[in-house]
Amino acid sequence: MGALLLVPFFLLRFGLLAVLDRGAVGRAAHFAPLPPGERGAYWVYQLANVGILLDILFLKVETEPPGLFWAGVALYAGGMALLAASVAAFAAPAADGFCQRGVYRLSRNPMYLAYFLIFVGFAALGRSPLLLGLTAIFQVSAHWIIRAEERWCAQRFGEAYRQYARRVRRYL
Repeated sequence: MGALLLVPFFLLRFGLLAVLDRGAVGRAAHFAPLPPGERGAYWVYQLANVGILLDILFLKVETEPPGLFWAGVALYAGGMALLAASVAAFAAPAADGFCQRGVYRLSRNPMYLAYFLIFVGFAALGRSPLLLGLTAIFQVSAHWIIRAEERWCAQRFGEAYRQYARRVRRYL
């Protein structure tokens, strides 16, 4: 059942993004350069991604206890809604490529937040401590990826990005 729940995730993350703006797919796949001391985080991030996807492929959704099931549904649905809003805003940046509209007015990294909610939702739906642990590893390692992206944005967009970063929080 987990594999079926990945279909809407991939349709939003890649399909909707491609429909809205083909160039946005490449922009979203871009990893900012990491200094040598932070490159390990990139590999931990990638391995966590693989582990998460493999776990979800074989995840069996559990309906008991009902509270955990409905919490998982709410987290998954909320994450998917945030991902859709993030993708839509990311696909429509300003002319210079700087994205600060839509949900990017509330968070500098709404896609990462959406991934976190979706993956925690999956963990709750499958009552999977392994998936919850992999999600924690993913989130911690993503922090270094995000910091590298923010350094890249500061270099690329200059003072406009620095003002944006002072005004909008990194996550929430």
